[in-house]
Amino acid sequence: QVVAVYGTLSDLLSVASNKLGIKATSVYNGKGGLIDDIALIRDDDVLFVCEGEPFIDPQADGRPHEELTGSHTDWLTLNVGGRYFTTTRSTLVNKEPDSMLAHMFKDKDAWGNKQDHRGAFLIDRSPEYFEPILNYLRHGQLIVNDGINLLGVLEEARFFGIDSLIEHLEIAIKNSQPAEDHSPISRKEFVRFLLATPTKSELRCQGLNFSGADLSRLDLRYINFKMANLSRCNLAHANLCCANLERADLSGSVLDCANLQGVKMLCSNAEGASLKGCNFEDPSGLKANLEGANLKGVDMEGSQMTGINLRVATLKNAKLKNCNLRGATLAGTDLENCDLSGCDLQEANLRGSNVKGAIFEEMLTPLHMSQSVR
Repeated sequence: QVVAVYGTLSDLLSVASNKLGIKATSVYNGKGGLIDDIALIRDDDVLFVCEGEPFIDPQADGRPHEELTGSHTDWLTLNVGGRYFTTTRSTLVNKEPDSMLAHMFKDKDAWGNKQDHRGAFLIDRSPEYFEPILNYLRHGQLIVNDGINLLGVLEEARFFGIDSLIEHLEIAIKNSQPAEDHSPISRKEFVRFLLATPTKSELRCQGLNFSGADLSRLDLRYINFKMANLSRCNLAHANLCCANLERADLSGSVLDCANLQGVKMLCSNAEGASLKGCNFEDPSGLKANLEGANLKGVDMEGSQMTGINLRVATLKNAKLKNCNLRGATLAGTDLENCDLSGCDLQEANLRGSNVKGAIFEEMLTPLHMSQSVR
């Protein structure tokens, strides 16, 4: 019968059923390839329909069964995760001859490919991610429908060894990512964040950018600011009790009169910062730790720093006038050209510290000769 092909594959099966008086369920081309998409049908194609039985070429009487089922034809049907795809052997082989698909179908039974009851080659992979790969092998263009995860397609491309497609997918994935926002967090944004966080929850601000933000007078106790950018921030009168500022950038910031009881500022960079009148002294005995911190040129005048750990910190050209450093650990600390006038250094450990050019006039407690300084 000669019929017009239009609509969908279901429409074609319905027309064929009416014309031939059967219940058509499958359509094959002249070489035995199963048609699962009406777009695969070309002008003047001779098609065969059946009620479910395997394809038998009526002009191939006496041929072996392998040929009757179309095993040696160029057309192939793949059963990928339960979904059928009809394509040609050349499509699977020619574009990426070194891929797994090419090796699977280059030579008959080279990989011992399993077939289902319809003669389709079984491939246990995701049909959703396989379809863009097959289309790429057909026409060389990466086309992915909306809602398909590109990462899934990339994983399939890697599995099948489609090297040229991998590069296209990696570029597409990179371009689909939203641009990274490196703009500093404002006071308004951070306050909203604080209000939305339960008071007993650990607030992690590790590595965030607060550069130039006004965080003055805020309750920032116990917050993790490790490696955060707090340069040029206004933290005056802020409560940073037990906050973690390890390796944070506090250069040029203002922390005047801030509460820094038990603060952790190991290896932080506070060069040029102002910490006048700060309180590092915790009545409970928890000591502030500024070991290895860069405190060049800081102004810490009048700060309470009893028992503070400033071991191997750099305080070159710092202003420490009238500070309470009773019992402080200053071993190996660089105090070159520091103004320590009026400081209480009783029981402070200055062993190995560099006090070249430091000013000690008007000390409340004289420096004991037993302490080793250089």
